[in-house]
Amino acid sequence: MNRMEGRRVVITGAAANIGAATAELLAREGAHVVIGDIDPNAEATAVRIRQNGGRADFRATDVSDGASMSQLLRSAAEWMGGIDVIINNAGVQRSSPITEMSESDWDLHMSINARSCFLAAKHGVPYLVQGSSPAIVNMASVGGFKAPAGLAGYSASKGAIIAFTRTLAAELGPRGIRVNCVAPGWVDTPFNDPIVSHMGGREAQDAAVRAGVPLGRQGRSEEIAEAFLYLASPASSFVTGHALVVDGGAS
Repeated sequence: MNRMEGRRVVITGAAANIGAATAELLAREGAHVVIGDIDPNAEATAVRIRQNGGRADFRATDVSDGASMSQLLRSAAEWMGGIDVIINNAGVQRSSPITEMSESDWDLHMSINARSCFLAAKHGVPYLVQGSSPAIVNMASVGGFKAPAGLAGYSASKGAIIAFTRTLAAELGPRGIRVNCVAPGWVDTPFNDPIVSHMGGREAQDAAVRAGVPLGRQGRSEEIAEAFLYLASPASSFVTGHALVVDGGAS
């Protein structure tokens, strides 16, 4: 359908799972994509996109570092001729009781999950204001509203992203930039291995899903990618400051 035809997208954290599915979907829909990731395996996502006829490139990026993020956005704008959309997908998850959580794990959640969104906006807005129907889409989580025990650091960082998204939407709306976030529930990816382990294993998680998700299953990365596509595309031209929950009805 070419819903992203010609749109220039920067996405972080696209080596696998939701990020890779989103980058590939946007490219199939006509977007030009630059992937920023500290994981060199993200280059394989760009290669797959090109092999399938899309346009994509990879930049090694530390999303918690201002200079690295600035360089990502600068080089992406040069390669694509500008930036229309920034998708902040990079994230980490650690799980432990609060009394056992290390300060470094707490800081890691804040620097990778939340700080990266701030840095992308700080360094990306000068490019977005020159773009076409510009948008920022952040990766939040239903954990930003309510999370299982053991996810204090992760949940706090995702709650911060939701608040940041809403505040930034108010600030940037007058400049024509929409800012939204996607808040997935259970998604069947290795990203959730820490909390699954904390819960007692896959059987315990499956029981929690059966009891708490009306659709009776976890989501798939491809389903979450569709939410990112909607918020990144002109189809959501009058949507800003919104946290789009995609959780099978759990919340």
